[in-house]
Amino acid sequence: MALLQDWRALAYNQQADKGQLERFWNNYFLLEKGIYEKLLTNPDEVVKGTVKELAEKYEISVMNMTGFLDGINESLITPNPIEEMDENTEVSLAFDKELLYKNMVDAKAEWLYELPMWDEIFTQDQKKALYLEQKKSGTIVKAKKIGRNDPCPCGSGKKYKHCCGK
Repeated sequence: MALLQDWRALAYNQQADKGQLERFWNNYFLLEKGIYEKLLTNPDEVVKGTVKELAEKYEISVMNMTGFLDGINESLITPNPIEEMDENTEVSLAFDKELLYKNMVDAKAEWLYELPMWDEIFTQDQKKALYLEQKKSGTIVKAKKIGRNDPCPCGSGKKYKHCCGK
């Protein structure tokens, strides 16, 4: 079985005790925060290696590294083959800074997008703009309803009911 399937079976175990699962996630989030602190300290460095080598580098288990790779994959410049990776698969952690920040905002991970390392990467205005851009992207805006007797939006000058509203 691929590492990702093992990770998801462990992390999203429906039979697990709620307290046990909560402790699991709290521990994982601390490990994740530690890795991001190291990555964001030198954001232009491209970190590469096998899953096992990266787990050793960041002093975490291969399973937790799998979870980290699953989480960061959408923010990478070139996504890793996480579906079929094993511990000897070569992976890269080269991330798009703006996309990573926005994905952290989308995940509601304040403990990540509020890390002080972001202040060295983006100005306060840039962070605020990225935050708002991400929040707005999830907002659905309903268009104003056109009334039967309103002018047609196609620009014909006719009433909507006699033009495009037929």
